Amino acid sequence: MKVLSVSSEVFPLIKTGGLADVSGALPIALNAFGVETKTLLPGYPAVMKVIRDPVVRLEFADLLGEKATVLEVQHEGLDLLVLHAPAYYDRPGGPYLDPLGKDHPDNWRRFAALSLAASEIAAGLLPGWRPDLVHTHDWQAALTSVYMHYYPTPELPSVLTIHNIAFQGQFGSEIFSGLRLPDHAFAIDGVEYYGTTGFLKGGLQTAHAITTVSPTYADEILTPEFGMGLEGVIAARIDNLHGIVNGIDTDIWNPATDPVVHTHYGPTTLRNRDENRRSIAEFFHLDNDDAPIFCVISRLTWQKGMDIVANVADEIVGMGGKLVVLGSGEAALEGALLASASRHPGRIGVSIGYNEPMSHLMQAGCDAIIIPSRFEPCGLTQLYALRYGCVPIVARTGGLNDTVIDANHAALAAKVATGIQFSSVTETGMLQAIRRAMHFYADRKLWTQLQKQGMKSDVSWEKSAERYAALYSSLVSKGM
Repeated sequence: MKVLSVSSEVFPLIKTGGLADVSGALPIALNAFGVETKTLLPGYPAVMKVIRDPVVRLEFADLLGEKATVLEVQHEGLDLLVLHAPAYYDRPGGPYLDPLGKDHPDNWRRFAALSLAASEIAAGLLPGWRPDLVHTHDWQAALTSVYMHYYPTPELPSVLTIHNIAFQGQFGSEIFSGLRLPDHAFAIDGVEYYGTTGFLKGGLQTAHAITTVSPTYADEILTPEFGMGLEGVIAARIDNLHGIVNGIDTDIWNPATDPVVHTHYGPTTLRNRDENRRSIAEFFHLDNDDAPIFCVISRLTWQKGMDIVANVADEIVGMGGKLVVLGSGEAALEGALLASASRHPGRIGVSIGYNEPMSHLMQAGCDAIIIPSRFEPCGLTQLYALRYGCVPIVARTGGLNDTVIDANHAALAAKVATGIQFSSVTETGMLQAIRRAMHFYADRKLWTQLQKQGMKSDVSWEKSAERYAALYSSLVSKGM
């Protein structure tokens, strides 16, 4: 089976979050199930800098007003189609934001162009290759199925994956004419969304199947609390909604071979984590004692619950714990966390920014990781933590709920617990969870049991890729 995947970011070429990890790992995992994937992504400067010997496969003289070419290249096991359109993508800043942190004003056109190019490839414009199915990711690629629907390709099935419904690609009605869609596409069963143009909304209306990145999140987005205004649209498509939890690349995330981990280890050699723990203490200038090290590796935002972390940091120290934070985000939260570190030298360390090697080392050396997200479609950080024996302390939401087994009495007795959950995403709820962790940490046998059970968890892509392959096959066999 041939699949065209369309994504605005793909690891290891360009990454701002978990979307890149999924769109980079899933195609490789699907190979085992006979699925051949080509992934279309924009030719940002970071992408153009690293690809080698690309072949021009397609040219657009007028892609929504600009010239563009499609380059094919292989990179680290991925078969890539790079949309090289300098007018859209060759600019400073990130994929979505300018150097000042503001949205590029033409984001609507930049990602509509990506979707239009994808729909043309789906229609067979790429010489010698036509997909059996198209898989799009988030709002940036969601217009692909809209173009396919209004300019039939014909009846080629499409799948849209929602990684985070909070980001919807909603723009003013005035941009609609620039999309080159027929007038009747601006309707309730098309891209019209309360008088605006909704990219994700249009994709939800036109994709043959909708997936989310965890079963719990699939349920949550049917509610007003988590559906972000689109719950009605999704409810109308409930028969086509599937929750498939993400996996991780277990070759990259492997404490027995990870090149940035100072001392490798496995479930039977957990004692080797001590050297990594000392490295964490040195990096963050912590006291070298036996107190548990709690870590946070996250975007510093309200969604991620980082305001609660900042508010309870003093109490974590008061309970006898230490805290290290790696991340960046809202300036007020960065400042609050840095202030807590200045109040508690040797007990709290904060590093503003993102450091991929350090994120690996923190998973390999810290005792527990705190993930207090108010909503979390899937989350990958807790999967890394399970793999590395860093006990996850998580909010009971989305994929966190699906992947971490709470250490309640029954789970502990059955020796299946892998972490700690808390349902109240408040200061009180988090502190109660941390107190439980402190209690478990004091019992070294019990703590080791939690670590080992977490490391046994299947966090790979194998089962999830099998579910995607089955979904693809069902859609293709129906001739949709």
